[in-house]
Amino acid sequence: MREDLLYFIWKHNKLPTKQLCTSSNKTVLVKATGIQNRVAGPDFFNAKVEIDGQLWAGNVEMHLKSSDWYVHHHETDENYNNVILHVVWEDDIAVFRKDGSQIPTLEVKHYVSDELLSRYRNLLENSRPSFINCEKNLKELDSFLVENWLHRLYIERLEHKSKLIMDLLETSKNDWEAVLFKLLAKNFGSKVNGPYFLERAKQLDFTIVRKTSNEPLQLEALLFGHFGLLNVSDCMDTYYLQLKKEYGYLTQKFGLTEGLSKPDFFGLRPPNFPTIRISQLVNLYLSNHNIFSKLMDLNKLEDIYQVFEVCAGWYWEDHYTFGKISKKWVKKLSKKFIDLVIINTLVPLRFCYAKHVGKDWNEELIALVSQIGKEENSIIKNFKEIGSKTQNALESQAKLELYNNYCSKNKCMQCTIGTQLLNRNT
Repeated sequence: MREDLLYFIWKHNKLPTKQLCTSSNKTVLVKATGIQNRVAGPDFFNAKVEIDGQLWAGNVEMHLKSSDWYVHHHETDENYNNVILHVVWEDDIAVFRKDGSQIPTLEVKHYVSDELLSRYRNLLENSRPSFINCEKNLKELDSFLVENWLHRLYIERLEHKSKLIMDLLETSKNDWEAVLFKLLAKNFGSKVNGPYFLERAKQLDFTIVRKTSNEPLQLEALLFGHFGLLNVSDCMDTYYLQLKKEYGYLTQKFGLTEGLSKPDFFGLRPPNFPTIRISQLVNLYLSNHNIFSKLMDLNKLEDIYQVFEVCAGWYWEDHYTFGKISKKWVKKLSKKFIDLVIINTLVPLRFCYAKHVGKDWNEELIALVSQIGKEENSIIKNFKEIGSKTQNALESQAKLELYNNYCSKNKCMQCTIGTQLLNRNT
């Protein structure tokens, strides 16, 4: 059993309205359960409880055992001085505030219905799921409830992604164009090279990108060099030597420092090689000046696709790496790749930018991401196998949030699906 069951019982009024008594046999009448606190401090704020005819207003703390009060050192913490009721599963010891006054204790194990306990145990304790705890019951729930929960989860996922964006904005001195560049670099690095590309992008002054964006060779040299791709031994291709020379010039001009590391090629399909992705990123910036403003203004998916209609440069039509000729093929950004850029860069960035300028674009963003096809990964596949189909990118993103931050952490009591399953007929 976990404390979150106690939170659920208290929050959803699963205790009888009458006949409640403290461990010292004083009557308890819950007038208001208060507001659940999800940060440090007592579990519920601003509760109202009548104890032995006396109305108290204050906070409520919950533990599986009363003695946990001392395990967590609440007796020395002033934040717990205003606790008016200690709600526990098992009362094993009297507890006192810092000033020495005893706190009334409500032991709830005798008041909770067997049906509720059975549902809880089936969900969290007795089940041996192949994927998630509620997999056998998921299809029983109202589709409208699940849909609303997924929409909330998607916004929650955007909030989580906002942390990186706001950190980048601060280090970029509120330059949104620079933030976009860093996020695009991360996305163009994909899963394998994304962290490396992001770190290198953070170390590049974006004003230099601006200054070179009208000179194709300079921008190519800048990005290929900065991202560690101009250290090829024995390559005598004219194009490579041009880039190498130009990067040397830019290094002197702007005081650039070469990274000691380089991106990974191992395990990647050739279209995902960092050489190809950097060339595509270069051409994206050569084709679109003030790309941030442009992307913030576009609302139609087809218009956004058009912005990303770019290919790798001419050299890469018959190369994947410097100095090695391959079969000729124009290396365009695929629709699948563009979708990932929209999902992981554009939409989160627009979400943050809207909040920054005081606008509410949530409906527009939900409409936009709902038009994009679902992502393909093991989590989405597992949801499908338990009967939960995924229609679009909004739902796949929401389910990733659901699995990673609720299901895999057994936070069923904080999940709308879990609480709904426990609420039924209990």
